[in-house]
Amino acid sequence: MLNHAWIAAHIPHQGNMCLLENVLEWSEHRIVCDAISHTDPANPLRAAGRLGAAVGVEYAAQAMAAHGALLAPSDAAPTRGFLTSVRGLSLHVNRLDDLAGPLRVSAERLSGDTRLSLYQFHIHHGERCLLEGRASVVLDAQSL
Repeated sequence: MLNHAWIAAHIPHQGNMCLLENVLEWSEHRIVCDAISHTDPANPLRAAGRLGAAVGVEYAAQAMAAHGALLAPSDAAPTRGFLTSVRGLSLHVNRLDDLAGPLRVSAERLSGDTRLSLYQFHIHHGERCLLEGRASVVLDAQSL
């Protein structure tokens, strides 16, 4: 099972900065994860006692990192990536921490390769879309 422990072992984010709970499904072009860390009062991305919706971009970025790890050779060490741009970001809520139950984090790779990719992402709570956008990511910053 691709649970929190698997995710933490395959992305650079550790401790309570590893925000995702499980990989629910994945393919060559898409990943779907869930997260419950948005309700944790110790979430390191909280500011002024709340978790703003824009923090959802970090949840999506971690899903993209997990997707990169799934596509990498099985013996590959986690690599450090970074977002190069976020476009078309739409926030449909103000905050994430007031939502009970898991978030569903989806990312679809629109183009790219093992180093640089363009993803479209969505975060849902039940059937409600909380935020969505596109992100360019460098999956292996050391390769640049």
